[in-house]
Amino acid sequence: MALKDFAKTVSEKIKLKERAIAGRVGDKIPYTAINGVFDDWTDKNICWWTNGFFGGMMWQLYGATREEIFKQRAEGIEKKLDRNFLDYYGMDHDSGFKWLTTAHANNLLTGNKESLNRFLLAAANLAGRYNPIGFIRAWNDDSGNNAGWSIIDCLMNLPLLYLASETSGDPRFKVIAMHQADTAIKHFIREDGSARHIVILDPNTGYFVDEPGGQGFGRGSVWTRGQSWALYGFTTSYLHTKEARYLDTAILCADYFVEHIPSNGRIPVDFKQPATPDYTDSCAAAIASSGFLLLARTLRESGKKKTLAEKYEAAAEKMLCYLVEMDSDWNPDTDNILKSCTAAYHDKDHEYPIIYGDYYLIEAIFRITGEETYLS
Repeated sequence: MALKDFAKTVSEKIKLKERAIAGRVGDKIPYTAINGVFDDWTDKNICWWTNGFFGGMMWQLYGATREEIFKQRAEGIEKKLDRNFLDYYGMDHDSGFKWLTTAHANNLLTGNKESLNRFLLAAANLAGRYNPIGFIRAWNDDSGNNAGWSIIDCLMNLPLLYLASETSGDPRFKVIAMHQADTAIKHFIREDGSARHIVILDPNTGYFVDEPGGQGFGRGSVWTRGQSWALYGFTTSYLHTKEARYLDTAILCADYFVEHIPSNGRIPVDFKQPATPDYTDSCAAAIASSGFLLLARTLRESGKKKTLAEKYEAAAEKMLCYLVEMDSDWNPDTDNILKSCTAAYHDKDHEYPIIYGDYYLIEAIFRITGEETYLS
C-alpha cells in the first residue's frame, strides 16, 4: 500500500477513536492511561510539561474535521492551563509544548484573541528564562544549582519565540531563539550527529561544564526521544530563519537516527542501551516520524536533496507501520492509541501509554494526508 493510502486508512481510524474519546473524557488533562482509561493531571500538577498535548490532539482533529466536540474539549483544557501562569516554579522551558498546542492552535484556527494573549504571555515568560551568555535555562530551583542547565527538548519550544516575533514585530524573541539553537549546535550535537539530552554550562561564562546522562541510558549515550527533538527542532529553526546551519544540523541529526533504526522499525529508549533490558519508546518513534516528514517536505520545497527527502520519508514509513500495526490500540472503548512509550530508561515503569506519543502519531499521519494543522 502506498504511504498516502496507508495514512488515509489510519486517519479514519484516528477520527473514529478520537470521536469516542472526546465524547467521554470531559476536560481531563491526561498524561497516561491506566487499563485503557486516561488519568487527569488537572489537580495532580497543572504545570506538568505534557499538559497541552491532549488539547493539541483535539485541535488537530478539529482542524481536520471541524467537528465542534473537538473544539470544546480543547478550549476547556486551554482555560484550565491559566492556573499555570500564576505558578512561578511551574513556568519553565516547556511553555511551547503547553501553549503552542493549545492557545496558538486556537488563535490559528479560530482567531481567538484571548488565546493570542495567552500565547504571547507564554512567549514572554520563555524569553525571560534567557541567560545573555547564550542559552535558555531549563528547570527552576531555589538554590541556583540549575542555573546552567539546558536541555535538547528546548528546541521544540523555540517556535513559540519565533512566532511571537512574527506576530508582534519584536525581534527580541527570534534573537533569543536563535541563540539557543546556536548553543545547541555548539554544545549538544556531537560530531557523529548524536544529541546530548542535558548540558550543564557555567551560567556566568557559558563554558561547557558537564553532560549528565539524563533520560537515556547514561553519559555519552543517545536517548532516542532527544534525537527526535533534535532533528525536528532544528528543522523548525530553519523554517523560521532560513539559516542553512540549522538545516545542515537537522540533516546531521536525522542521518544518525536513520542509520540506527532497527530493521523492524521498533525504536528503543536509547540507541546505545544494552541488549537487556531492551525497553521500547514508541513516543520517540512518533516524534521522529513527524520530524522526518517535516524535514523531507522542507527539502522538497527547497528543490534540493530529493534523495535525502526520500530517505527520510522511508524512515518515517517504516516506524509508522510498526506503530500502527504492532503498538496501537484502535478500540474506541479505550482512551490511548500507543501502548509502549517510556519516559526514561532508568524509570521504574516502562512501555505504557503517554499522551505526547498519541499527539505526534496523529500529527505525522495528518502530515501525510494533508489534514495537519501546522503549529510550529
